[in-house]
Amino acid sequence: MQRIFVNDKPIILTSQVEKETDFKNFLLKGVDMDAVIKTLSSKKVKSVRLIYHSEKKMLKKFLKKLPNVIAGGGKVYNGNNDILFIYRNNKWDLPKGKIEGNESIESTAIREVEEETGVKGVSITKPLETTYHLFKRNGKLKIKITHWFEMKTNFKGELWPQENEGITKVEWLNTEQVVEALKNSYANIKLLI
Repeated sequence: MQRIFVNDKPIILTSQVEKETDFKNFLLKGVDMDAVIKTLSSKKVKSVRLIYHSEKKMLKKFLKKLPNVIAGGGKVYNGNNDILFIYRNNKWDLPKGKIEGNESIESTAIREVEEETGVKGVSITKPLETTYHLFKRNGKLKIKITHWFEMKTNFKGELWPQENEGITKVEWLNTEQVVEALKNSYANIKLLI
């Protein structure tokens, strides 16, 4: 089962057909994505399920439905085990951004963390889950595929929010602060934490 988020509501890819309660079923093959988005905007609907017969092929089939935007991001720890968060669009988020040219996804993730936060000396410790969400840009629906990495740094310098990207704050958050920040964050970020 795979989840693709539209705001904080999931589109669930599954091969299991279940009786509809607070969700709506659609067949993945031939689905009208505008109808899915409209259905998800209803307060009565908590999720949409797209049904496809092959578990192995359903994500690939779904990703062909809309243009893909590939991004990389980081869940960065400092020496105190605090996590680096950014505040953008009135929500707490982790630094991430689109791949540029021929760079690797790992290079993208490190570059974006450094650009969006001012943190230097970041290294990847392991890959994390890949997340998916739908968004509209210039009236067109797209899928953002974000490859996440756990990272570490010993950086002790000043944090610099990348204001031209809409980032207003960058902060190292301890465990208690992370719990509080997640109350005003995105479903994809909650999955990573």
